[in-house]
Amino acid sequence: CSIVVGHRHSGAMEAFTVAPLSVQPATPVTPAVLQASPNIAPQASGNHGFTQTLVGAAAAAAAARGVTRAQRQKRRATRLAQPAGLDEKRFPVLSRRDAPVGSFPKMPDSVHPGVVSGQALVDLLNHAKENGYAIPAVNCVSSSSINACIEAARKMDAPIMIQFSAGGAQFYAGKGLDNSEFHAAIAGAVSGAYHARAVAEQYGVPVILHTDHCAKNLLPWFDGLLEADERYFELHGEPLFSSHMLDLSEEPLEENIEICVKYMERMAKINCGLEMELGITGGEEDGVNNEDANPEDLYSKPEEIFQVYDALSKVPNGFFTVAAAFGNVHGVYQPGNVKLEPTILDKAQKYISEKIGAAEGSKPVSFVFHGGSGSDLKDIREAVDYGVVKMNIDT
Repeated sequence: CSIVVGHRHSGAMEAFTVAPLSVQPATPVTPAVLQASPNIAPQASGNHGFTQTLVGAAAAAAAARGVTRAQRQKRRATRLAQPAGLDEKRFPVLSRRDAPVGSFPKMPDSVHPGVVSGQALVDLLNHAKENGYAIPAVNCVSSSSINACIEAARKMDAPIMIQFSAGGAQFYAGKGLDNSEFHAAIAGAVSGAYHARAVAEQYGVPVILHTDHCAKNLLPWFDGLLEADERYFELHGEPLFSSHMLDLSEEPLEENIEICVKYMERMAKINCGLEMELGITGGEEDGVNNEDANPEDLYSKPEEIFQVYDALSKVPNGFFTVAAAFGNVHGVYQPGNVKLEPTILDKAQKYISEKIGAAEGSKPVSFVFHGGSGSDLKDIREAVDYGVVKMNIDT
């Protein structure tokens, strides 16, 4: 099947040939499911004495049944250790249950309904590269846009990426909030991530949660998101977001790589992926204007891409994608107005394969396609053939 996103995108998305998931329709969440969750049981309110009375009555009833507290805890631990079945819809944000069991017929076994991270993220993106398709990444600014994207993914029987830019995240939180120290942008992105996690599994498709361009002046926003990831990891064993993007393409390459390595070492500890950018994407997006960029900066060199690959590959447990520049321009343009050179990606794959001694035809780098709106269908398909696994939409 193919993902087609409206004619206003000039039919660019027709290039994405994706492997069907063969997902069964989602089962509605019933009150019984809500009551079964150990983390959303209603709390007694009001008078403290009344609460104590309830607790005492419950303890007395348990004692009458001959059930000790240790036995109750053991039973609860056993129940939580059992993975939820695919037919058991729940709220993963509020539950300590593991991911659903089962797998999609045409996807890696680790890929499951709902938000994927860690090894499942790696397996899904590698599957895209090996099978010649790219996953659309849509910048969302509201719960409605998140719902629409995931619903579209379910209708197309395919995975999708939900991502937030700093400006979009601030809008999500509400423009009336103070964004000093990027507090509103952090709150908006975190809020959107929790919303996506609460509904993604109900739709029955794999969803990757990601954040978009983060330039050097936005690093406090990035830091806040990582703190949220780490807190979530402590509770659930996975990061809140699947991955994040650092865009330090305007900095010297050595500084770009140094900062990426520093953050990736931190992210690897919580199984969070990193997307980095080198070279410059032309046009304007989210307040960053590169319309007058040096034309040479719009095209990355294989040697530069290898520098990135070599440095990031040395980070233990790290996983990364590379947004290399091959003429990409943000914005909507008529076909022919943007000169893409996808062969840059092919040359980089061959150059790096030779450097690391990989077999001929290998694609060691997972590339990301920015600024694809208005691109020729031929160029998009060619880029996917050269290892593009993610393409940004509505950015």
